[in-house]
Amino acid sequence: MLPNSGKLAGLTLFITGASRGIGKSIALKAARDGANVVIAAKTAQAHPKLPGTIYTAAQEVEDAGGKALPCVVDIRDEKQVEDAVQKAVAKFGGIDILVNNASAINLTGTLETSMKKVDLMLGINLRGTYMTSKMVIPHLLKSSSAHILNLSPPLNLNPIWFKNHTGHPLLPDFFLDEAPEVLAQQMEQHGATPAFKPPSSSATPSPGGPIESTFEVIRGVLNEDLVNSTKALYQFDLSGEHAGVWFLDLKSGAGSTGRGQPHAKPDVVMTMDSADFSKMFTGKLKPTLAFMSGKLRIKGDMGLALKLEKMMGRMSKL
Repeated sequence: MLPNSGKLAGLTLFITGASRGIGKSIALKAARDGANVVIAAKTAQAHPKLPGTIYTAAQEVEDAGGKALPCVVDIRDEKQVEDAVQKAVAKFGGIDILVNNASAINLTGTLETSMKKVDLMLGINLRGTYMTSKMVIPHLLKSSSAHILNLSPPLNLNPIWFKNHTGHPLLPDFFLDEAPEVLAQQMEQHGATPAFKPPSSSATPSPGGPIESTFEVIRGVLNEDLVNSTKALYQFDLSGEHAGVWFLDLKSGAGSTGRGQPHAKPDVVMTMDSADFSKMFTGKLKPTLAFMSGKLRIKGDMGLALKLEKMMGRMSKL
């Protein structure tokens, strides 16, 4: 987890697909450092199903301490990308960091995927990333802090995902806007067995056991400083042998944990097998590896999810 050290203060980030998801999370982290952020995304008007626009994201950046420039950009459109780059340079004097975050993905099998959708994915993921980089590089060359960050979906390499495709597989993107439950249903409809399945609502948690022991260790590291630096409410939906729902309150007092639904809407919901949960909180399973291998699903504020790593680090030393 990166501390808000201010290292990005005064730098200008051009972030594609920054109106929501991981793109917006990166934008807000940079904003807290005092950076200038170009919100380059398509959504100018509120979507009926998806939260956020370039303007709401820009307001959040400003509220977090940064400076924002919202730009309507479809990265398949050369003119829109060019205009946004020019506006960024005119407003902030240059560009220091490019974050190629915008992407598109489709979950259907090879035979069922239309060429229109293939063109969409190639147009955004390949051509759009290349074109945006090409237009920004001349300005990066003038910066002493030049970086390009290309994001790709965390890959679950379970062979089951490869059976519906030839060549390079089209793998599920954690940052899709669908909930994990919906993704699981979609994948099963196409003949795949997800490596992850949400726990059944009828699952009965076992009394005591390794999960209770894990939470006893968690309680041992809770304190007001941790709460003040986190300010988040977490819910854990666990499947497997010790299935059940637990919560971790790092929003008030000295923190608390318990079995069952939290008292308020959680900021982050983590879903995983109970055995993997215990391993992750005792340092035997890295959160990044759990996430990239499909063992961990996260719904909610990704920035707050990352803050748990600090506590996990403390626990692994106990």
